Amino acid sequence: MAVRARIFASAATALLLAGCSFAPAYRPAATPTPAAFKEDQPVPPAGWAAAAPQDMATRGAWWTVFADPVLDDLEARAERASPTLAAAISRYDAARAEVREAKADLYPQVDASAQIRRERLSGDRPVALSGSAEYTQRLVGASARYELDLWGRIRNEVSARGAEAQASRADLGNVRLSLQADLADAYLRLRGLDAEKQLLERTVVAYTRARDLTQTRHDGGVANGLDVSRSRTILSSARAQLSDVANSRAALEHQIAALIGELPSTFALAADVKPFAPPILPAAPPSELLQRRPDVAQAERSAYAANRRIGVARAAWFPTLSLGAQGGYNSVRSDVISSPASFWTLGPAMLVQTIFDGGRRAAQVRISRAEYETAAADYRGTVLTAFREAEDSLAGARLLAQASVDQRDAAEAAARTEQLALIRYRDGASDYLDVVTAQTAALDAERSALQVQTRRMQAAVALVRAFGGDYRDGAPPAQPAQP
Repeated sequence: MAVRARIFASAATALLLAGCSFAPAYRPAATPTPAAFKEDQPVPPAGWAAAAPQDMATRGAWWTVFADPVLDDLEARAERASPTLAAAISRYDAARAEVREAKADLYPQVDASAQIRRERLSGDRPVALSGSAEYTQRLVGASARYELDLWGRIRNEVSARGAEAQASRADLGNVRLSLQADLADAYLRLRGLDAEKQLLERTVVAYTRARDLTQTRHDGGVANGLDVSRSRTILSSARAQLSDVANSRAALEHQIAALIGELPSTFALAADVKPFAPPILPAAPPSELLQRRPDVAQAERSAYAANRRIGVARAAWFPTLSLGAQGGYNSVRSDVISSPASFWTLGPAMLVQTIFDGGRRAAQVRISRAEYETAAADYRGTVLTAFREAEDSLAGARLLAQASVDQRDAAEAAARTEQLALIRYRDGASDYLDVVTAQTAALDAERSALQVQTRRMQAAVALVRAFGGDYRDGAPPAQPAQP
Protein backbone atom coordinates (compact mmCIF):
# COMPACT_ATOMS: atom_id res chain seq x y z
CA MET A 1 0.00 0.00 0.00
CA ALA A 2 2.85 2.38 0.83
CA VAL A 3 4.43 1.72 -2.56
CA ARG A 4 1.13 2.46 -4.33
CA ALA A 5 0.71 5.64 -2.34
CA ARG A 6 4.15 6.84 -3.37
CA ILE A 7 3.39 6.03 -7.00
CA PHE A 8 0.12 7.96 -6.90
CA ALA A 9 1.81 10.87 -5.13
CA SER A 10 4.56 10.99 -7.75
CA ALA A 11 2.02 10.89 -10.57
CA ALA A 12 -0.03 13.69 -9.01
CA THR A 13 3.09 15.81 -8.57
CA ALA A 14 4.05 15.24 -12.21
CA LEU A 15 0.58 16.26 -13.39
CA LEU A 16 0.70 19.43 -11.32
CA LEU A 17 4.12 20.31 -12.68
CA ALA A 18 2.88 19.61 -16.19
CA GLY A 19 0.63 22.67 -15.86
CA CYS A 20 3.62 24.99 -15.49
CA SER A 21 4.63 27.41 -18.22
CA PHE A 22 7.53 29.85 -18.25
CA ALA A 23 6.27 31.95 -21.14
CA PRO A 24 5.54 35.51 -20.01
CA ALA A 25 1.96 36.75 -20.18
CA TYR A 26 1.27 37.96 -23.71
CA ARG A 27 -0.12 41.39 -24.33
CA PRO A 28 -0.15 42.74 -27.89
CA ALA A 29 2.12 45.72 -28.33
CA ALA A 30 0.33 49.01 -27.78
CA THR A 31 -0.35 50.74 -31.09
CA PRO A 32 -1.77 54.19 -31.83
CA THR A 33 -5.40 54.09 -32.96
CA PRO A 34 -6.86 57.46 -33.94
CA ALA A 35 -10.60 57.96 -33.78
CA ALA A 36 -10.80 59.14 -37.39
CA PHE A 37 -8.74 59.43 -40.52
CA LYS A 38 -7.20 62.83 -41.12
CA GLU A 39 -7.90 62.63 -44.85
CA ASP A 40 -11.50 61.44 -44.45
CA GLN A 41 -13.80 64.10 -45.88
CA PRO A 42 -17.12 63.16 -44.25
CA VAL A 43 -17.69 63.73 -40.56
CA PRO A 44 -16.51 60.49 -38.89
CA PRO A 45 -18.78 58.46 -36.63
CA ALA A 46 -18.94 59.62 -33.02
CA GLY A 47 -17.53 56.28 -31.81
CA TRP A 48 -16.35 53.01 -33.19
CA ALA A 49 -16.61 49.42 -32.11
CA ALA A 50 -13.70 47.42 -30.74
CA ALA A 51 -11.88 45.51 -33.47
CA ALA A 52 -13.05 41.99 -34.22
CA PRO A 53 -10.34 40.45 -36.44
CA GLN A 54 -11.54 39.77 -39.97
CA ASP A 55 -8.18 39.18 -41.64
CA MET A 56 -9.40 35.84 -43.01
CA ALA A 57 -12.78 37.17 -44.14
CA THR A 58 -13.41 36.93 -47.87
CA ARG A 59 -11.89 39.84 -49.73
CA GLY A 60 -14.64 39.85 -52.32
CA ALA A 61 -14.24 40.22 -56.06
CA TRP A 62 -13.56 43.91 -55.52
CA TRP A 63 -12.13 44.45 -59.02
CA THR A 64 -15.61 43.93 -60.51
CA VAL A 65 -16.35 47.54 -59.54
CA PHE A 66 -14.45 48.50 -62.71
CA ALA A 67 -16.92 46.47 -64.83
CA ASP A 68 -14.25 45.10 -67.16
CA PRO A 69 -14.62 41.46 -68.29
CA VAL A 70 -10.98 41.33 -69.37
CA LEU A 71 -9.81 42.29 -65.89
CA ASP A 72 -12.20 39.74 -64.38
CA ASP A 73 -10.68 37.03 -66.56
CA LEU A 74 -7.10 38.05 -65.71
CA GLU A 75 -7.83 37.93 -61.97
CA ALA A 76 -9.27 34.42 -62.34
CA ARG A 77 -6.22 33.28 -64.30
CA ALA A 78 -3.88 34.73 -61.68
CA GLU A 79 -5.72 32.81 -58.95
CA ARG A 80 -5.21 29.57 -60.89
CA ALA A 81 -1.67 29.92 -62.16
CA SER A 82 0.31 32.56 -60.24
CA PRO A 83 3.59 31.04 -58.96
CA THR A 84 3.73 33.64 -56.19
CA LEU A 85 0.36 32.54 -54.86
CA ALA A 86 1.26 28.86 -55.24
CA ALA A 87 4.41 29.42 -53.17
CA ALA A 88 2.39 31.13 -50.40
CA ILE A 89 -0.09 28.23 -50.34
CA SER A 90 2.80 25.77 -50.01
CA ARG A 91 4.28 27.79 -47.15
CA TYR A 92 0.94 27.67 -45.36
CA ASP A 93 0.67 23.91 -45.89
CA ALA A 94 4.16 23.49 -44.45
CA ALA A 95 3.28 25.67 -41.43
CA ARG A 96 0.19 23.55 -40.71
CA ALA A 97 2.29 20.38 -40.95
CA GLU A 98 4.79 21.86 -38.47
CA VAL A 99 1.93 22.34 -36.00
CA ARG A 100 1.03 18.67 -36.31
CA GLU A 101 4.70 17.78 -35.88
CA ALA A 102 4.94 19.81 -32.66
CA LYS A 103 1.69 18.33 -31.30
CA ALA A 104 3.12 14.82 -31.72
CA ASP A 105 5.36 15.46 -28.68
CA LEU A 106 2.24 15.73 -26.50
CA TYR A 107 1.63 11.98 -26.96
CA PRO A 108 3.68 8.88 -26.20
CA GLN A 109 5.89 7.42 -28.87
CA VAL A 110 5.29 3.71 -29.36
CA ASP A 111 7.69 1.44 -31.23
CA ALA A 112 7.43 -2.21 -32.17
CA SER A 113 10.40 -4.45 -32.86
CA ALA A 114 11.19 -7.99 -33.91
CA GLN A 115 14.58 -9.64 -34.03
CA ILE A 116 16.10 -13.02 -34.76
CA ARG A 117 19.80 -13.76 -34.58
CA ARG A 118 22.19 -16.69 -34.23
CA GLU A 119 24.76 -16.43 -31.42
CA ARG A 120 27.69 -18.46 -30.14
CA LEU A 121 28.99 -17.92 -26.60
CA SER A 122 32.68 -18.40 -25.83
CA GLY A 123 33.64 -21.21 -23.50
CA ASP A 124 36.37 -19.01 -22.01
CA ARG A 125 34.07 -16.22 -20.93
CA PRO A 126 34.41 -15.09 -17.29
CA VAL A 127 31.24 -16.89 -16.21
CA ALA A 128 30.68 -20.09 -18.14
CA LEU A 129 28.00 -22.57 -17.30
CA SER A 130 28.83 -25.43 -19.60
CA GLY A 131 31.48 -24.42 -22.08
CA SER A 132 30.69 -22.94 -25.43
CA ALA A 133 27.11 -22.71 -26.64
CA GLU A 134 25.26 -21.86 -29.82
CA TYR A 135 21.62 -20.76 -30.01
CA THR A 136 19.15 -18.71 -31.97
CA GLN A 137 17.62 -15.80 -30.07
CA ARG A 138 14.14 -14.61 -30.98
CA LEU A 139 12.77 -11.28 -29.75
CA VAL A 140 9.32 -9.72 -30.27
CA GLY A 141 8.36 -6.66 -28.28
CA ALA A 142 7.17 -3.08 -28.05
CA SER A 143 8.25 0.03 -26.19
CA ALA A 144 6.71 3.36 -25.30
CA ARG A 145 8.33 6.65 -24.31
CA TYR A 146 6.64 9.78 -23.05
CA GLU A 147 8.18 13.08 -21.96
CA LEU A 148 6.29 14.79 -19.17
CA ASP A 149 5.80 18.45 -20.10
CA LEU A 150 6.72 19.63 -16.62
CA TRP A 151 7.66 23.18 -17.54
CA GLY A 152 5.43 23.82 -20.54
CA ARG A 153 8.19 23.49 -23.13
CA ILE A 154 6.15 21.32 -25.47
CA ARG A 155 2.92 23.26 -24.99
CA ASN A 156 4.66 26.57 -25.63
CA GLU A 157 6.31 25.13 -28.73
CA VAL A 158 2.91 23.92 -30.00
CA SER A 159 1.41 27.32 -29.26
CA ALA A 160 4.27 29.07 -31.08
CA ARG A 161 3.91 26.80 -34.10
CA GLY A 162 0.16 27.38 -34.12
CA ALA A 163 0.67 31.15 -34.10
CA GLU A 164 3.20 30.83 -36.91
CA ALA A 165 0.67 28.83 -38.91
CA GLN A 166 -1.87 31.61 -38.35
CA ALA A 167 0.75 34.13 -39.46
CA SER A 168 1.38 32.03 -42.56
CA ARG A 169 -2.35 31.97 -43.25
CA ALA A 170 -2.45 35.74 -42.95
CA ASP A 171 0.59 35.94 -45.24
CA LEU A 172 -1.34 33.88 -47.79
CA GLY A 173 -4.21 36.37 -47.60
CA ASN A 174 -1.77 39.24 -47.97
CA VAL A 175 -0.06 37.65 -50.97
CA ARG A 176 -3.42 37.00 -52.64
CA LEU A 177 -4.60 40.58 -52.04
CA SER A 178 -1.28 42.04 -53.22
CA LEU A 179 -1.40 39.89 -56.35
CA GLN A 180 -4.93 41.02 -57.14
CA ALA A 181 -4.06 44.67 -56.50
CA ASP A 182 -0.82 44.55 -58.50
CA LEU A 183 -2.65 42.96 -61.41
CA ALA A 184 -5.49 45.50 -61.33
CA ASP A 185 -3.04 48.38 -61.02
CA ALA A 186 -0.98 47.19 -63.99
CA TYR A 187 -4.09 46.58 -66.08
CA LEU A 188 -5.53 50.03 -65.38
CA ARG A 189 -2.22 51.67 -66.23
CA LEU A 190 -2.13 49.70 -69.47
CA ARG A 191 -5.62 50.93 -70.38
CA GLY A 192 -4.50 54.44 -69.53
CA LEU A 193 -1.63 54.04 -71.98
CA ASP A 194 -4.09 52.77 -74.57
CA ALA A 195 -5.98 56.05 -74.21
CA GLU A 196 -2.74 58.05 -74.51
CA LYS A 197 -1.76 55.99 -77.56
CA GLN A 198 -5.09 56.78 -79.20
CA LEU A 199 -4.63 60.48 -78.40
CA LEU A 200 -1.10 60.51 -79.83
CA GLU A 201 -2.21 58.70 -82.98
CA ARG A 202 -4.86 61.36 -83.57
CA THR A 203 -2.28 64.03 -82.79
CA VAL A 204 0.19 62.61 -85.31
CA VAL A 205 -2.52 62.69 -87.95
CA ALA A 206 -3.41 66.30 -87.07
CA TYR A 207 0.26 67.38 -86.95
CA THR A 208 0.86 65.70 -90.33
CA ARG A 209 -1.94 67.76 -91.85
CA ALA A 210 -0.53 70.90 -90.23
CA ARG A 211 2.90 70.13 -91.63
CA ASP A 212 1.45 69.55 -95.10
CA LEU A 213 -0.40 72.86 -94.84
CA THR A 214 2.77 74.63 -93.82
CA GLN A 215 4.71 73.00 -96.62
CA THR A 216 2.03 74.09 -99.11
CA ARG A 217 2.13 77.64 -97.81
CA HIS A 218 5.91 77.58 -98.01
CA ASP A 219 5.81 76.38 -101.61
CA GLY A 220 3.41 79.19 -102.36
CA GLY A 221 5.72 81.74 -100.80
CA VAL A 222 3.38 82.50 -97.91
CA ALA A 223 5.28 80.68 -95.12
CA ASN A 224 9.00 80.65 -94.50
CA GLY A 225 11.36 77.74 -93.90
CA LEU A 226 11.28 78.34 -90.15
CA ASP A 227 7.56 77.47 -90.05
CA VAL A 228 8.21 74.25 -91.96
CA SER A 229 10.99 73.22 -89.55
CA ARG A 230 8.77 73.92 -86.55
CA SER A 231 5.94 71.83 -87.97
CA ARG A 232 8.31 68.96 -88.64
CA THR A 233 9.81 69.23 -85.15
CA ILE A 234 6.50 69.01 -83.34
CA LEU A 235 5.38 66.12 -85.58
CA SER A 236 8.54 64.14 -84.87
CA SER A 237 8.17 64.85 -81.17
CA ALA A 238 4.63 63.44 -81.19
CA ARG A 239 5.83 60.33 -83.03
CA ALA A 240 8.59 59.87 -80.43
CA GLN A 241 6.04 60.14 -77.63
CA LEU A 242 3.91 57.53 -79.39
CA SER A 243 6.86 55.13 -79.52
CA ASP A 244 7.61 55.78 -75.85
CA VAL A 245 4.01 54.99 -74.87
CA ALA A 246 4.16 51.80 -76.93
CA ASN A 247 7.33 50.79 -75.08
CA SER A 248 5.72 51.42 -71.67
CA ARG A 249 2.65 49.45 -72.71
CA ALA A 250 4.75 46.49 -73.82
CA ALA A 251 6.49 46.43 -70.41
CA LEU A 252 3.13 46.47 -68.61
CA GLU A 253 1.84 43.67 -70.83
CA HIS A 254 4.89 41.59 -69.90
CA GLN A 255 4.32 42.37 -66.21
CA ILE A 256 0.72 41.20 -66.43
CA ALA A 257 1.82 37.98 -68.11
CA ALA A 258 4.21 37.24 -65.24
CA LEU A 259 1.53 37.99 -62.64
CA ILE A 260 -0.88 35.45 -64.15
CA GLY A 261 1.84 32.84 -64.63
CA GLU A 262 2.23 33.02 -68.40
CA LEU A 263 5.17 33.66 -70.71
CA PRO A 264 5.32 37.21 -72.09
CA SER A 265 6.10 35.80 -75.54
CA THR A 266 2.74 34.01 -75.69
CA PHE A 267 0.59 36.63 -74.01
CA ALA A 268 -1.06 39.67 -75.57
CA LEU A 269 -3.83 42.11 -74.69
CA ALA A 270 -5.64 43.92 -77.48
CA ALA A 271 -5.73 47.68 -77.16
CA ASP A 272 -9.00 49.02 -75.79
CA VAL A 273 -10.06 52.49 -74.71
CA LYS A 274 -12.97 52.71 -72.33
CA PRO A 275 -14.06 55.14 -69.63
CA PHE A 276 -13.51 53.98 -66.04
CA ALA A 277 -15.55 55.41 -63.18
CA PRO A 278 -13.82 55.54 -59.80
CA PRO A 279 -15.70 53.70 -57.02
CA ILE A 280 -17.23 55.54 -54.10
CA LEU A 281 -15.00 56.50 -51.21
CA PRO A 282 -15.34 54.69 -47.86
CA ALA A 283 -15.96 56.33 -44.53
CA ALA A 284 -14.66 53.43 -42.44
CA PRO A 285 -13.24 54.00 -38.94
CA PRO A 286 -9.66 52.93 -38.11
CA SER A 287 -10.88 49.78 -36.31
CA GLU A 288 -12.21 48.49 -39.61
CA LEU A 289 -8.75 48.87 -41.12
CA LEU A 290 -7.12 46.81 -38.37
CA GLN A 291 -9.76 44.10 -38.71
CA ARG A 292 -9.26 43.51 -42.42
CA ARG A 293 -5.54 43.88 -43.10
CA PRO A 294 -3.81 40.48 -43.24
CA ASP A 295 -0.32 41.94 -42.80
CA VAL A 296 -1.34 43.40 -39.43
CA ALA A 297 -2.67 40.01 -38.32
CA GLN A 298 0.50 38.33 -39.55
CA ALA A 299 2.73 40.70 -37.58
CA GLU A 300 0.68 40.23 -34.39
CA ARG A 301 0.72 36.42 -34.65
CA SER A 302 4.50 36.49 -35.22
CA ALA A 303 4.88 38.52 -32.03
CA TYR A 304 2.78 35.99 -30.12
CA ALA A 305 4.88 33.10 -31.44
CA ALA A 306 8.06 34.86 -30.32
CA ASN A 307 6.50 35.36 -26.87
CA ARG A 308 5.79 31.62 -26.51
CA ARG A 309 9.36 30.78 -27.49
CA ILE A 310 10.61 32.67 -24.45
CA GLY A 311 8.88 29.96 -22.41
CA VAL A 312 10.56 27.26 -24.50
CA ALA A 313 13.98 28.81 -23.84
CA ARG A 314 13.31 29.20 -20.10
CA ALA A 315 12.22 25.58 -19.76
CA ALA A 316 15.73 24.47 -20.78
CA TRP A 317 16.94 25.48 -17.30
CA PHE A 318 14.95 22.66 -15.70
CA PRO A 319 15.29 18.87 -15.90
CA THR A 320 13.38 16.77 -18.40
CA LEU A 321 11.65 13.61 -17.23
CA SER A 322 10.72 10.86 -19.64
CA LEU A 323 8.67 7.80 -18.75
CA GLY A 324 9.20 4.52 -20.52
CA ALA A 325 7.71 1.07 -20.79
CA GLN A 326 8.85 -2.03 -22.60
CA GLY A 327 7.51 -5.51 -22.98
CA GLY A 328 7.50 -8.56 -25.21
CA TYR A 329 8.87 -12.05 -25.61
CA ASN A 330 12.48 -13.25 -25.72
CA SER A 331 13.29 -16.91 -26.25
CA VAL A 332 15.68 -19.34 -27.89
CA ARG A 333 12.83 -21.69 -28.73
CA SER A 334 10.67 -21.49 -31.81
CA ASP A 335 7.51 -20.89 -29.78
CA VAL A 336 8.75 -17.50 -28.71
CA ILE A 337 5.28 -16.11 -27.84
CA SER A 338 4.70 -18.02 -24.63
CA SER A 339 4.29 -17.13 -20.98
CA PRO A 340 7.79 -18.15 -19.80
CA ALA A 341 9.38 -16.01 -22.53
CA SER A 342 7.58 -12.77 -21.65
CA PHE A 343 9.29 -9.75 -20.12
CA TRP A 344 8.37 -6.15 -19.26
CA THR A 345 9.83 -3.02 -17.68
CA LEU A 346 8.10 0.14 -16.45
CA GLY A 347 9.46 3.25 -14.87
CA PRO A 348 11.25 6.56 -15.45
CA ALA A 349 13.29 6.15 -18.56
CA MET A 350 15.49 9.23 -18.20
CA LEU A 351 15.91 12.24 -15.95
CA VAL A 352 18.24 14.79 -17.50
CA GLN A 353 19.50 18.03 -15.99
CA THR A 354 22.22 20.09 -17.61
CA ILE A 355 24.73 21.29 -15.00
CA PHE A 356 27.08 23.42 -17.09
CA ASP A 357 26.75 24.58 -20.68
CA GLY A 358 29.03 27.62 -20.85
CA GLY A 359 26.13 30.11 -20.84
CA ARG A 360 24.29 28.56 -23.79
CA ARG A 361 20.85 28.52 -22.12
CA ALA A 362 21.19 32.05 -20.80
CA ALA A 363 22.10 33.21 -24.29
CA GLN A 364 19.10 31.39 -25.77
CA VAL A 365 16.76 33.14 -23.32
CA ARG A 366 18.26 36.51 -24.24
CA ILE A 367 17.93 35.68 -27.94
CA SER A 368 14.27 34.72 -27.53
CA ARG A 369 13.54 37.94 -25.63
CA ALA A 370 15.28 40.02 -28.28
CA GLU A 371 13.35 38.22 -31.03
CA TYR A 372 10.10 38.99 -29.22
CA GLU A 373 11.01 42.68 -28.89
CA THR A 374 11.85 42.72 -32.60
CA ALA A 375 8.53 41.10 -33.53
CA ALA A 376 6.62 43.50 -31.26
CA ALA A 377 8.36 46.49 -32.84
CA ASP A 378 7.61 45.09 -36.30
CA TYR A 379 3.95 44.78 -35.32
CA ARG A 380 3.80 48.42 -34.21
CA GLY A 381 5.55 49.45 -37.43
CA THR A 382 3.08 47.43 -39.53
CA VAL A 383 0.14 49.16 -37.85
CA LEU A 384 1.67 52.59 -38.46
CA THR A 385 2.31 51.67 -42.08
CA ALA A 386 -1.31 50.53 -42.41
CA PHE A 387 -2.63 53.87 -41.19
CA ARG A 388 -0.18 55.78 -43.40
CA GLU A 389 -1.27 53.85 -46.47
CA ALA A 390 -4.91 54.46 -45.62
CA GLU A 391 -4.32 58.18 -45.24
CA ASP A 392 -2.35 58.27 -48.51
CA SER A 393 -5.11 56.43 -50.35
CA LEU A 394 -7.90 58.60 -48.96
CA ALA A 395 -5.96 61.75 -49.79
CA GLY A 396 -5.20 60.48 -53.27
CA ALA A 397 -8.81 59.53 -54.00
CA ARG A 398 -10.11 62.89 -52.77
CA LEU A 399 -7.48 65.25 -54.19
CA LEU A 400 -7.10 63.50 -57.53
CA ALA A 401 -10.85 63.83 -58.05
CA GLN A 402 -10.50 67.60 -57.89
CA ALA A 403 -7.30 67.48 -59.95
CA SER A 404 -9.20 65.58 -62.65
CA VAL A 405 -11.83 68.33 -62.86
CA ASP A 406 -9.21 71.08 -63.06
CA GLN A 407 -7.06 69.22 -65.58
CA ARG A 408 -10.05 68.53 -67.82
CA ASP A 409 -10.86 72.26 -67.79
CA ALA A 410 -7.23 72.98 -68.69
CA ALA A 411 -7.34 70.48 -71.58
CA GLU A 412 -10.53 72.00 -72.98
CA ALA A 413 -9.10 75.51 -72.74
CA ALA A 414 -5.85 74.39 -74.41
CA ALA A 415 -7.84 72.74 -77.26
CA ARG A 416 -9.72 76.00 -77.89
CA THR A 417 -6.44 77.90 -77.89
CA GLU A 418 -5.02 75.47 -80.45
CA GLN A 419 -8.01 75.95 -82.75
CA LEU A 420 -7.76 79.74 -82.51
CA ALA A 421 -4.02 79.64 -83.20
CA LEU A 422 -4.56 77.56 -86.35
CA ILE A 423 -7.30 79.93 -87.58
CA ARG A 424 -5.09 82.96 -86.97
CA TYR A 425 -2.22 81.28 -88.79
CA ARG A 426 -4.38 80.46 -91.82
CA ASP A 427 -5.59 84.04 -91.84
CA GLY A 428 -2.03 85.33 -91.65
CA ALA A 429 -2.64 87.04 -88.30
CA SER A 430 0.17 85.15 -86.52
CA ASP A 431 3.21 83.02 -87.30
CA TYR A 432 3.58 79.29 -86.82
CA LEU A 433 5.32 79.69 -83.46
CA ASP A 434 1.94 80.47 -81.87
CA VAL A 435 0.51 77.32 -83.45
CA VAL A 436 3.38 75.14 -82.19
CA THR A 437 3.08 76.58 -78.70
CA ALA A 438 -0.68 76.01 -78.65
CA GLN A 439 -0.39 72.49 -80.05
CA THR A 440 2.25 71.51 -77.49
CA ALA A 441 0.19 72.91 -74.62
CA ALA A 442 -2.97 71.17 -75.86
CA LEU A 443 -1.26 67.78 -76.17
CA ASP A 444 0.39 68.08 -72.76
CA ALA A 445 -2.88 69.11 -71.12
CA GLU A 446 -4.84 66.26 -72.72
CA ARG A 447 -2.21 63.69 -71.79
CA SER A 448 -2.12 65.02 -68.24
CA ALA A 449 -5.91 64.70 -68.03
CA LEU A 450 -5.69 61.05 -69.09
CA GLN A 451 -2.85 60.42 -66.64
CA VAL A 452 -4.76 61.96 -63.75
CA GLN A 453 -7.72 59.73 -64.56
CA THR A 454 -5.43 56.69 -64.54
CA ARG A 455 -3.99 57.77 -61.20
CA ARG A 456 -7.54 58.00 -59.83
CA MET A 457 -8.06 54.36 -60.80
CA GLN A 458 -4.75 53.45 -59.19
CA ALA A 459 -5.80 55.30 -56.04
CA ALA A 460 -8.98 53.21 -55.95
CA VAL A 461 -6.86 50.04 -56.09
CA ALA A 462 -4.53 51.40 -53.41
CA LEU A 463 -7.57 52.04 -51.23
CA VAL A 464 -8.58 48.39 -51.53
CA ARG A 465 -5.06 47.36 -50.56
CA ALA A 466 -5.01 49.77 -47.63
CA PHE A 467 -8.33 48.53 -46.26
CA GLY A 468 -7.50 44.86 -46.71
CA GLY A 469 -10.07 44.06 -49.37
CA ASP A 470 -13.45 45.16 -50.67
CA TYR A 471 -14.32 48.00 -48.33
CA ARG A 472 -17.83 48.20 -49.82
CA ASP A 473 -19.00 45.01 -48.04
CA GLY A 474 -20.17 45.76 -44.55
CA ALA A 475 -18.57 49.19 -44.47
CA PRO A 476 -20.31 52.24 -43.01
CA PRO A 477 -22.20 54.46 -45.48
CA ALA A 478 -19.83 56.03 -47.98
CA GLN A 479 -19.98 59.35 -49.74
CA PRO A 480 -20.77 59.51 -53.47
CA ALA A 481 -17.84 59.61 -55.84
CA GLN A 482 -16.66 63.05 -56.83
CA PRO A 483 -16.71 63.85 -60.55
